Amino acid sequence: MGKALVIVESPTKARTISRFLSGDFQVESSYGHIRDLPKSKLGVDVEKNFEPTYVIPTKARKTVTMLKKSAEEAERCILATDEDREGEAIAWHLVQTLGLNGSMKQEARSKSVERIVFHEITKRAIEEALKNPREIDLKRVDAQQARRILDRLVGYSLSPFLWKKVIRGLSAGRVQSVAVRLVVERERERDAFKPQEYWTIEAELYAQGKKKEKFIASLAKINGEALDKFAIKNEAEAKAITTELHGAAWRVANVEKKAVAKNPLPPLTTSTLQQEAFRRLGSSARQTMRVAQQLYEGVELGEAGATGLITYMRTDSLNLSEDSLREAAVFIRKEIGPNYAMPSPRRFKTKTKGAQEAHEAIRPTDPARTPESVKPYLDRYQFRLYDLIWRRFVATQMTEALLDATTIDVEAQRPKTKDKSYTFRATGQVLKFDGFLKVWPAQVAEVMLPELAKDQELALEKLMPNQHFTEPPPRFSEASLIKALEQNGIGRPSTYAPTMATIQDRGYVDKDEQKRLKPTEIGLVVNDLLVEHFPEIVDIQFTAKMEEELDEIAEGKLSWQNVIREFYEPFSKNLAEKYEAVEKRNMVEETDQICEKCGKPMVIKYGRFGRFLACSGWPECKNAKPLPKEPPKSTGVQCPECKQAEIVERFTRKRRLFFGCSRYPDCKYATWSDPRKQITSVRPESTAN
Repeated sequence: MGKALVIVESPTKARTISRFLSGDFQVESSYGHIRDLPKSKLGVDVEKNFEPTYVIPTKARKTVTMLKKSAEEAERCILATDEDREGEAIAWHLVQTLGLNGSMKQEARSKSVERIVFHEITKRAIEEALKNPREIDLKRVDAQQARRILDRLVGYSLSPFLWKKVIRGLSAGRVQSVAVRLVVERERERDAFKPQEYWTIEAELYAQGKKKEKFIASLAKINGEALDKFAIKNEAEAKAITTELHGAAWRVANVEKKAVAKNPLPPLTTSTLQQEAFRRLGSSARQTMRVAQQLYEGVELGEAGATGLITYMRTDSLNLSEDSLREAAVFIRKEIGPNYAMPSPRRFKTKTKGAQEAHEAIRPTDPARTPESVKPYLDRYQFRLYDLIWRRFVATQMTEALLDATTIDVEAQRPKTKDKSYTFRATGQVLKFDGFLKVWPAQVAEVMLPELAKDQELALEKLMPNQHFTEPPPRFSEASLIKALEQNGIGRPSTYAPTMATIQDRGYVDKDEQKRLKPTEIGLVVNDLLVEHFPEIVDIQFTAKMEEELDEIAEGKLSWQNVIREFYEPFSKNLAEKYEAVEKRNMVEETDQICEKCGKPMVIKYGRFGRFLACSGWPECKNAKPLPKEPPKSTGVQCPECKQAEIVERFTRKRRLFFGCSRYPDCKYATWSDPRKQITSVRPESTAN
């Protein structure tokens, strides 16, 4: 009896799976896609119903030869690529390229070809998948093809247009261009923002004879009517109120105490994983997904060998398997305490539009495999991300945290104007039982209030009027931009991280000192051009509608060719018109420098490799040179390693901000963390040097 050939996408995944299978199985990797559209040309015949032309890239040819030979020798072929549209497409391309009867119809097969899927790489999951093979889902393949062809048509059509009208090296895309638009619009909101002044008034109070038990209450009502944020507009109004309150009698109007239950957050999806990793770990979306991929495909755990630590990391579902819920309950009851265990599992419903409910949320494959137990086998980044995923999942199945919340309303009334009253409010809370917070630390601001009774008289220590100004909307971080894209139905789990990388690699957005995204000059120019002349490409609703149609293709409700045709025909017509109508954008910036060769002013121009200085007399004078490098910006923090110089801001080749000693290369100290925030530093990867 011949062996069964199992094909997966990655060599790491292949090594992990091979541990769970007997010698009757041969596990090989396709190293990703073995076929794709050609790089050098469009590869889509728009005249023949958008028929794609797939080619085998040079780097994949050796792999294809090996897989063909293995497939010929095998008795059956098992395609075990990921269970999403991309994984389904890889499986389909394998069938086509290796000659495994592309029709996939049972009666037409000369060799048994099976498709298996699983959410985690564990022995149990693999064995269960082998028992339940299925056909390749051609509807999902169609949806992936539609996305790939749409992106190719947009990219290969608009990029040359941008090269001609702006500068070479630019690109556009359905998702990336919308992402840039969101960043640009947020920046312009900030530029147009005008701070609005408002005031609050606080009172420091205490019960008669108990001056040591002072507490703070804020003005909340006047004559029983609640104040909005801007009720007190300026200092004069604040001063008028504080003047009225001089000599007022203060008493407790009401005391309310109640128990408050705080529930855990849902398990992680791709977008929330990226958001939490940024917020808690400072990781970029690209770094988060790279490390998550490693944890999913398998990490060497000493004698245990390669082990998949988490479930599939590209998902928008909140579902949790029944097995995982049972295992979590057992672990919590045994290792954390019976009073932390839920009487029945807590389940979550996915609210994201178009979410794939068949998938699972991101969770550890075994809750009993604690972060500390695997720490010796993981690098720093793997451990921190696994710790985050493990804690978030276990917390979902733990009891709620219980707090005692107290609200005290205090009434202030002047003796001569009893018809006018001011109500101040103090709130406090005390954690009584930590519940899920035991494993998912979250800030709970405990405020102790003194024991007071209704109608109890109080004494005023002081009144504190405070001036405030409204703040502009913050710039997007990678995490908040991903959240905005998800909320608007743009992109899918597999596209978030690549989109964040693309808009930065193209130079459309940059990061400020807080790692937040701001548009570059070229980003502003390209965005404005697309908004003016190709509004559908950067329209949020239009792009979201396209995502919905891709989902409907996957469900078999729409034809992928019809979806592409409805988009492409008006798009291509508009593009042809714009080639003639749109003038080239001037990307020249004036400077105060003079050309040393001809005496004319030097200007800043944009080229393939960024900005450079050039003579304004070009082409008569061809003088050009790099822009002088700006000196690194100081942080004002002494280098902790050499103690001879200070830490300065630096950038990697890919423009990622890091911090290093100004004495480099004599002192090679470097850290990703801003030393001004007093965060423990670590050495970045060698690419930061």
